[in-house]
Amino acid sequence: MVVDNYKYIREQVETTARNCGRNPRDITLIAVSKTKPLSDIEKLIQIGVDDFGENKVQELCDKYENVSKPVSFHLIGHLQTNKVKYVVDKACLIHSVDTVKLAKEIQKEAFKKQVTTQILIEVNVAEEESKFGLHVDEVIPFIEEISSYPNVHINGLMTIAPFVENPEENRNYFRTLKQLSLDIISKNIDNVDMNVLSMGMTNDYKVAIEEGATMVRVGTAIFGARNYI
Repeated sequence: MVVDNYKYIREQVETTARNCGRNPRDITLIAVSKTKPLSDIEKLIQIGVDDFGENKVQELCDKYENVSKPVSFHLIGHLQTNKVKYVVDKACLIHSVDTVKLAKEIQKEAFKKQVTTQILIEVNVAEEESKFGLHVDEVIPFIEEISSYPNVHINGLMTIAPFVENPEENRNYFRTLKQLSLDIISKNIDNVDMNVLSMGMTNDYKVAIEEGATMVRVGTAIFGARNYI
């Protein structure tokens, strides 16, 4: 079932991309495997899936250590500073950086391990009180402040749009994030790329692709409902 679900979503991603004039190869489908067993990940690895999303550091580390072959684990959940040391050399990309304190800690631990940690800046475009992330007008000053950190590389932006029944309601949020990325590109800041727009989930990934997403994070439509204890 997991394999069939993934193949279906992959087809939907590719069709959506083509329909809006984009190359499907420019869009990474992240299978959000949080709370799901390693056995589900292994089923997808067998068909060539390489990108998985985890919310919690401990779960990412456990799966990283026990997976049958190397794959790319994305940390998409909120990251606490005291957990940074465990994940800087394991996550292929940290999607959720939104404070100077966190960025400084990533720099410190990445330097210790002699790695360059790839990050995205989390933007709370909808300004929901329940969500983490910077407001749109805070992003450029924030990037300018942390761009000099030598062991941290900014790859782009991430947002978690509101959960809505009608995905069209989120189109403006995705459009705003895309425009913000263009504004940042125009600043030509050293050590900053805007190659990644991580936006869109199970309920709205098609709209996100239409508005420029390069990564979509799909969990429920692939793995089923979350296993919360």
